[in-house]
Amino acid sequence: MAKASEIKSGNILRFNGELVAVEELIHRTPGNLRAFYQAKMRNIKTSKLVEYRFRTDEEVTICRVETSDYQYLYEDGDFLVVMDNNTFEQFNITKSLFGESIKFLKEGMNVIISFESDEPIMAQTPSHVELEVTYTEPAVKGDTSTSALKYATVETGVEIRVPIFINQGDKIRVDTRTGDYIERVK
Repeated sequence: MAKASEIKSGNILRFNGELVAVEELIHRTPGNLRAFYQAKMRNIKTSKLVEYRFRTDEEVTICRVETSDYQYLYEDGDFLVVMDNNTFEQFNITKSLFGESIKFLKEGMNVIISFESDEPIMAQTPSHVELEVTYTEPAVKGDTSTSALKYATVETGVEIRVPIFINQGDKIRVDTRTGDYIERVK
């Protein structure tokens, strides 16, 4: 157990039986009242924002979270099998931890996973990935006056909007957070 005065932004706390990440922590000393810590915390599982006032001497549980790089090996039902790059140990991670960015994952890519006492609590894909365009309509000749976009299917099966000069077989860089085209890779 730790005191509320030991909390820092970025810490993971066990708060009311749930894991929360501290996003913002402000020490307040109003006039002739006792000082307190105003915390904004995000629930790790539900992503709900929670605000709470901690007394300076209030007991809190700061969780020990280990974050490391893992290699994505393959999909197994509702799980992704990943391998620790150092120990070569394999883990099953639920797909829901990755969110929407999972649709851009290819086998062999590195992902970042956080564990709290042998339980995976957070997973993150790379912010940008390079994917090959497997299908797109050919561009209409002479249609270069505007920044027109067309649909293209990438090797993971996701359809994204790309500029008209992108052809089938081109490699492109995609932002996994938004699903937007960034650039063509040489």
